Amino acid sequence: MITLKRILVPHDFSETSEAAVKYAIALAKAFGAKLHLLHVSDKARTDMATEFPLGLQESVEEAIRERLLTIVTPQEKKEFKPEFELRGGTPYVEIVRYAREHDIDLIVMGTHGRGFVAHVVMGSVAEKVVRTAPCPVLTVHTPEREFVVAEDTTEHAVRATM
Repeated sequence: MITLKRILVPHDFSETSEAAVKYAIALAKAFGAKLHLLHVSDKARTDMATEFPLGLQESVEEAIRERLLTIVTPQEKKEFKPEFELRGGTPYVEIVRYAREHDIDLIVMGTHGRGFVAHVVMGSVAEKVVRTAPCPVLTVHTPEREFVVAEDTTEHAVRATM
């Protein structure tokens, strides 16, 4: 039997990350799992310190933290008591590191589905996470078909629609 106690959702504030949150919430509900939401800045903190005047970096980080808190509804916050974290560094490295540090059972993350050339040039964070993660990874792109639908404003269910 599959047991999921801790689910990680790396979030970059994209539409695909929003779709991943829907899946993660449905899975957390089904398994009684705890949610972890992680945002990783593309730039290391040392790089940021040279680009922004003293004090501005803290303001940027606080704005990101505030935005992270709005990813789930107040009811979902109460029900799942998610952990929110902001890290600086290389996204796939920090995602995998967080998964190891917190003994994550499943990573649910969005993938942007860029074209072949963009993928070859830039690589894929999701692909690197899949290859290096210590646990299974469910990748979600902006759905062509919606598999997670709200039953009402507070309930989520997993169902396949054709």
